Amino acid sequence: MIVGAECPKVSVVVPAYNIGPHLDRLVESLERQSLPPEEFEVIFVDDGSTDATPRRLDDLAATHPHFHVVHQENSGWPSRPRNVGAELARGEYVFFADDDDWFADEALERLHACAREYDADIVVGKMAGHRRSVPRELFRQNRPNATLANAPLIDSLTCHKLFRRAFLDKHGLRFPEGPPRRLEDHRMVVRAYLLSGRTCVLADYTCYHHQRRTDAGNVTATRLDPAEYYAGLREALDIVDAHVPPGALRDRLHRRWLRNEMVERLRGRRMTDAPQDWIEQVAGEIRQIVRDRFAPGVAAGLPPLQRAIASLAEQGRVADLRRLAEWEAGVRAHGSITRWAVAGSTLTITVHAELRAGDEPMRFGADGRDLPVFPVDGVEPPPGAAPAGRPKVDLVARNRETQEEIFLPVTVDTERLPEGDVLLIRHRAAGTVDFAALNGGRTRGTWQLKARVTGAGWTRDTRLPLLVHCAADGARPRVEDERTFWSRLRRAVARRLGRGPAVPAPVVVA
Repeated sequence: MIVGAECPKVSVVVPAYNIGPHLDRLVESLERQSLPPEEFEVIFVDDGSTDATPRRLDDLAATHPHFHVVHQENSGWPSRPRNVGAELARGEYVFFADDDDWFADEALERLHACAREYDADIVVGKMAGHRRSVPRELFRQNRPNATLANAPLIDSLTCHKLFRRAFLDKHGLRFPEGPPRRLEDHRMVVRAYLLSGRTCVLADYTCYHHQRRTDAGNVTATRLDPAEYYAGLREALDIVDAHVPPGALRDRLHRRWLRNEMVERLRGRRMTDAPQDWIEQVAGEIRQIVRDRFAPGVAAGLPPLQRAIASLAEQGRVADLRRLAEWEAGVRAHGSITRWAVAGSTLTITVHAELRAGDEPMRFGADGRDLPVFPVDGVEPPPGAAPAGRPKVDLVARNRETQEEIFLPVTVDTERLPEGDVLLIRHRAAGTVDFAALNGGRTRGTWQLKARVTGAGWTRDTRLPLLVHCAADGARPRVEDERTFWSRLRRAVARRLGRGPAVPAPVVVA
């Protein structure tokens, strides 16, 4: 048993299994925390590892007084280790981390400070995704009193959050250990949101780096069993239904699972690359849930693309689902820089952007509803369906080293251009950003600019040929236009030598 006289501010609970060298980044990030070691503890729960992980953890505990290790028989899933760690935690707050992720240097200090300032039961810190998606809209701004009704909290259902330990204990909030194992964090987190007295979103500092390993070592990276997976989803729906009466809010919460865990598995390359028998199983499970569990307003509130896929699944039209997925695999964003300039630390930029299907601009119906022209019939929106939503474009700066993403301030003009009996939708975005103040002044590194185009159910990024290099935090940026001769030469030399940039890139002002 872990003992100690004082209650630490934060307990970090980490399930570990055969992690090998992938543990290094997490350990190094914990060693760099601005929160003093005596103010937090780390509880590693070794889930019956068969490699060198147990010895590595014991060695870490021997040299780090605030690191603790528990060894247990293999349970096969993170739920049991997380629950064991939560029972042993002494911290005022508990953070559940994965053994192959890592923290930003000030994460624990900032998360705890936010929790104390607002007396929060839960704090959701901004995440950066490495080869995996993380919520975007949720982290546009700090939210000191976020709820499922006033914020897109439902988009963040992984357990990588700060929870008040007394809150977890009061409500018996633990991870389900029996089958079904999939979506165990959804079931715990959505219940926590529904019971929380106050939930905060900390969006002005990237706290947690969430990755999908290239060796597919994450336990959730393996192909799911449709029956087990959707049994877990039904249990998540049960939790919502027990706390939220029928109506618009329940429909919106249900829609999150329809959109993310059901429709997303039947679209684009995710579907075309999957075995046919597996797709038929998934489509069958989705068809049954749509018919058994969802009110008409759930699917009706989806964007046009997702609504079309849900309709095809409900009708059992698997061949048409594949045809739509093959077409959608060619949908992408296209963006071009028409002007940019830098003065001191301030960059101004103008971008034109649009969605394209293959090599052609996306075509929309000319009836004013902004509905895309799909390659399958019979997917017209039902009466009362939500409108397509306002198409838009964002400019985003992504740090190449840390993968942090920052929305840049922009003004956008959207044009609808008739072309025969269809419309083309194009955007012009103009932004001005002070790179000395971007990301709270934490600007060191190379920032790749992107245009993010959203419309009709798609959100697609397109890389812009502009790099912003900051030698230090707050330093004057060096802007590189990758279309210039010197930039192309530098990249060619780097490729030939098999290393980084070999020819200095000049500052070019358009």
